[in-house]
Amino acid sequence: MSTGRVSTTVPLNWNEVWFTNCPMVSANNVDQELGWCREEYKKIGVEYAYFRHAPENNWYPHYIHNLDNLIRFGGLYPPIHVHADMRRTVLLGATWVYEGGVMQVRARDKIFRVKDLKGKKIGLTKSLNTIKTDWWRIQEHMGIENILMLNDMTMDDIELVEFPYPDDWYDNPAMLTPPMNNPSELWMRRDHKHDYAFRPLEKALLNGTVDAIYNQMGQLGQLSEATGEIKAIFDLSKLPDWTLQVANTPAVITCTDVMADEHPELVLAYMRAMIKVGLWANRNKHAAAEILNRQTFYLDAEHTYEGIKDVDMVPSLSAQNLECVKIGKDFMLSHGYIKRDFDVDEWARPEFLEQAAVEVLKEEWQRRSWSKLPTGGSLEVEGVRLG
Repeated sequence: MSTGRVSTTVPLNWNEVWFTNCPMVSANNVDQELGWCREEYKKIGVEYAYFRHAPENNWYPHYIHNLDNLIRFGGLYPPIHVHADMRRTVLLGATWVYEGGVMQVRARDKIFRVKDLKGKKIGLTKSLNTIKTDWWRIQEHMGIENILMLNDMTMDDIELVEFPYPDDWYDNPAMLTPPMNNPSELWMRRDHKHDYAFRPLEKALLNGTVDAIYNQMGQLGQLSEATGEIKAIFDLSKLPDWTLQVANTPAVITCTDVMADEHPELVLAYMRAMIKVGLWANRNKHAAAEILNRQTFYLDAEHTYEGIKDVDMVPSLSAQNLECVKIGKDFMLSHGYIKRDFDVDEWARPEFLEQAAVEVLKEEWQRRSWSKLPTGGSLEVEGVRLG
């Protein structure tokens, strides 16, 4: 059980908006280098900053969303936990990446198929922190179950070996200083592509404590294989079935219901920026890959490009994205990771994305029309629903 404090935060000030993101593929991770979201907020006289820029904020708001004026763009499982069991939030958009996950064994072991793992030991992490959801374990648990199921096996056919860890660094003074202006500053302090904190079970695999591990993302799996000591025997991301690809994905945008209901202009400013950045990233995938390579777990910038070249970087609430959210939520509920159920379709608030898209369209038309019409032109699109 965690002995740390629940959280520390700055006093609420609606002239400020804080953001946080995960090291995943998203428009916000591109924008943290472009600064276009900050420009949108400057237009309405609001300060926009990374939430760890304020020393009073420890790391917990990223996971339990206890800042009313915070917008989060990141992994799926923490916001599901927050909305189900902690406080009401709003789902604003999502970005889907086929991450899947891999079952890995030692490279020279005579294990070539998942069925060869019958009776073998598979590792599973377990956070002892009771404040936040154990998102790392959820990914592993879901991935292991799916891979076994696809090979006509169940958990009864293998031995799960748990690896508890304190997971209590969220208010550790060493992790809180100095304040950060940008999430990339965190990764500047550590070689995250080769940091075993992000691949915690590999040492247990290599020393023989377990016979196999699940690596949550294909990109992490390739970092493991690059060592020459580990190989994958099954890769969910290679399958055509997208319903098996949910691994803390899609990355989702959430804000508090207080922000959405009482300060919708703050939400719209963020969504306008995410659309603009997403469109830019779609047109400039190589440039976006260079930016994302600084914070994600692909091998290098070119590998990052291969991972995002078919990804729509403009967030959406498409039917497929929402179905993936439902799959993740249902797994968490059925396996006891959340206590309360909720309706994902009611959680989603597409009106913000729709209005922001209309405003971006009008702005682009007005910008372009000045060079084509004697006095410019306006686009009357109020009331139009997109998608």
